Amino acid sequence: MAVVTRGGAEVAPDGDGAFFLCDIFDTIPKNDLASMEHPLFSLATRPDRRILSYEHNGAEITVVPSVKGLATIHDKDILIFCVSQLMAAINAGRQVSRTLHLKAHDLLMATNRGTSGDAYRRLREAFERLAGTRITTNIITGGQEVTTGFGLIESWEIARKARGGRMINVSVTLSEWLYRAVLSKSVLTLSREYFRLRKPLERRIYELTRKHCGRQPSWTVSVETLLKKSGSASPRRVFRKMIREMIETQPLPDYAMEELPGDRICFSQKNAVVEAGTVLAARPHLKPETLETARSMMPGADVYALEADWLAMWQSSGSPRLRQADAAFLGWVKKRLG
Repeated sequence: MAVVTRGGAEVAPDGDGAFFLCDIFDTIPKNDLASMEHPLFSLATRPDRRILSYEHNGAEITVVPSVKGLATIHDKDILIFCVSQLMAAINAGRQVSRTLHLKAHDLLMATNRGTSGDAYRRLREAFERLAGTRITTNIITGGQEVTTGFGLIESWEIARKARGGRMINVSVTLSEWLYRAVLSKSVLTLSREYFRLRKPLERRIYELTRKHCGRQPSWTVSVETLLKKSGSASPRRVFRKMIREMIETQPLPDYAMEELPGDRICFSQKNAVVEAGTVLAARPHLKPETLETARSMMPGADVYALEADWLAMWQSSGSPRLRQADAAFLGWVKKRLG
């Protein structure tokens, strides 16, 4: 029987009955690409019982709430935690399945929620909304376009202590749709600071920026398109005001925001932005095949985490111009191998 010594999740395998234990403090947050691109979660702070419909570039989505309301962007923390644990197991060469067995305390700590009695109560409510929210869509996960209907999670279970009623263990079975995305590694690494973003719109804008600006120096989008992709229910003038407030406070980890003429917003890498919008040294962008080469050099490693570490080293060394960024990265990986 597996023993957890310093926090972690038990990721149930398909076969041999062993468990993969991943330390919550070392797990790198991961998010699936489909829900980063498309608005599947409510940004409301009160129960939201609207039926949402969204269509963009051939992707069609209908989101139907339960009596508890739509799953919220904060409820999504549970899915991010599960996806992160599964990816850590896959990168370690372990077998996985759709069902995860988690310590409730670790889940709360990893997602910056606190461990008060009220936090446990809200965690249960989040499970109820995730299971009750139904999605019908044709968006692609794992290289397949399938029109299907599903809940964000298929089932959940809570085990409580006999005295006091405090939940201790939870198990959750992910939807086949989300699980397929994980198996195909259709995920992106998030900043650990994501969980410190408290405003729903800040989280949603970060997701979109991370998805669209992850491999290019900047991303420019109209306010109208940003409103549509965010899933915000606010009128355009109110939405524009909230975006301008974000531009003043610059809350997004890793990315800067700037308003441009023509009702457009520009998102760019913070460490590449200088006065007048001039870029002194553009952030290096590695080719997909370079990351695959790094994965073959270090089997089981999280190549996106390696890329992030390399970029941090590059920035700390003064962000020098690189003529062959891919070769420089692979040379750095080779040195790490010793």
